[in-house]
Amino acid sequence: MKHIFKVNLVDIPARNIYPAEVLVEDGLIARITELDEEIAGRYMCPGFVDAHVHIESSMLIPSEFARAAVIHGTVATVSDPHEIANVCGLEGVRYMLDNGASVPFRFCFGAPSCVPATVFETAGAEVDAAMVESLLSDKRIGYLTEVMNYPGVLAGDAELLKKIASAKKYNKPVDGHAPGLLGADLLSYVSAGISTDHECFTEAEALEKLNAGMKIQIREGSAARNLDALVNLLHDHSERMMFCSDDKHPDNLIEGHINKLCKRAVEKGIDVFKVLQAACVNPVDHYHLNLGLLAVGDSADFVILSDLECFDVEETWLAGKQVAAFGKSLIDRVPAPAPINNFSCLPKSADDFALYGSDSKTINVIEVEDGQLVTRHGKATMEPVEDRYESDIAADVLKIAVINRYQDAAPAIAFIRNFGLKKGALASSIAHDSHNIVVVGCDDTSISLAVNAVIEARGGISAVIDGKVELLELPVAGLMSAEPAEWVAARYASLDAQVKAAGCTLKAPYMTLSFMALLVIPELKLSDKGLFDGRHFSFIDL
Repeated sequence: MKHIFKVNLVDIPARNIYPAEVLVEDGLIARITELDEEIAGRYMCPGFVDAHVHIESSMLIPSEFARAAVIHGTVATVSDPHEIANVCGLEGVRYMLDNGASVPFRFCFGAPSCVPATVFETAGAEVDAAMVESLLSDKRIGYLTEVMNYPGVLAGDAELLKKIASAKKYNKPVDGHAPGLLGADLLSYVSAGISTDHECFTEAEALEKLNAGMKIQIREGSAARNLDALVNLLHDHSERMMFCSDDKHPDNLIEGHINKLCKRAVEKGIDVFKVLQAACVNPVDHYHLNLGLLAVGDSADFVILSDLECFDVEETWLAGKQVAAFGKSLIDRVPAPAPINNFSCLPKSADDFALYGSDSKTINVIEVEDGQLVTRHGKATMEPVEDRYESDIAADVLKIAVINRYQDAAPAIAFIRNFGLKKGALASSIAHDSHNIVVVGCDDTSISLAVNAVIEARGGISAVIDGKVELLELPVAGLMSAEPAEWVAARYASLDAQVKAAGCTLKAPYMTLSFMALLVIPELKLSDKGLFDGRHFSFIDL
């Protein structure tokens, strides 16, 4: 089939824009002819790539994620499936591969490097070096996913180094994850073969990592937002930078994707070619993606934009087939595979979340930073109420608990500051990276109701306000729904609004909640085994 386009062609390598006639034939760019005429709007450029994302965090299975993403000009993702791998092991990775292959979209899935992420939490599965080797030998697997256990790399952990060696054997990149790692330790980490990092919170940190030889992914997700801090590095380092979302909730995905990061970067004065280099070209080169870049003979993978300021997407094409047009996805829904899951805990009572005591105590408190995954290690004085330590709503010190979902066990309980919630509770079975159940609440009854709603559904996010329970069910591994993105986004937005109406001051309460058990991000987090100091990689007392 032939298609002829008259467009303003954006030639990123040549840093040139010119009117052209582009012939697409049999899914390929067959001919590009420069025209001697003006064309209004209609800028054709390579499609956008999210250079690091966990599809599971969208709460959508891959086929539904693709249907939503192409509307915004995203044609490919570099996707780390370690969320579902932590729940279901290799069966989870295969689920993502198979469902992703059912739609016209370029998913580059990786082999999870750290499942479980640490030995300090209970996960549903383990992916060892032999399993990683088998995955990396599969042509559908493009890279080794983020090596979060940087202490293991520095200590020469044999099992972890075997995984990195397997990636080198198959000439596949190794992604990094090293928040705050600098100096000699950073150089050792990079020398092990780690090539990227998406965890930079400051320009100075990113610059040191660039100088050490890493490529930096500017992350702007639903919880962690680092574009403002890092975007100016594109002026001088655009050839070694990319854009990513890391974790993108469904309501945010409906609003926009990498195209919105391009808009913001241009608004901040970054040259449009440097922006597009990071958004379209660098991920293709680094991860060896099977994606065309508008050269004759390439696969016809591109977007047509109304302008190069707002980056509103008019059309998205993959392999010569139109997959989105003017805000509508043209990818058909596919029958969802049977859900897979791993859920084995029993309902909890309010008494299961009680902390008894009769004396005033100074306790360690997790302090949330809105828009960041890092937390701070705070202190608070707790006064018992009828021999129990309760949430101190006035001081915004609320109870947080993590419940092992893979076997029945007592909850781990601590306290957290800066959620702002004034009543009720919110809970989730999305709790990076082992995906136990995490809950924050103002009273033990609300906490137990929120947790039990998730347990009874075998996965989901819940809100309990004034005793009323609301739930978004996530039957696929307790992480995803097979419903359309618009439906999931609407249900999620309703829960989000209810929690904010109850006082929560966070931009993305559920996304922030999901990272409170992520032990590899400092300073203080909570696993199902207890309160954890991420700076010293050890448990501490409450």
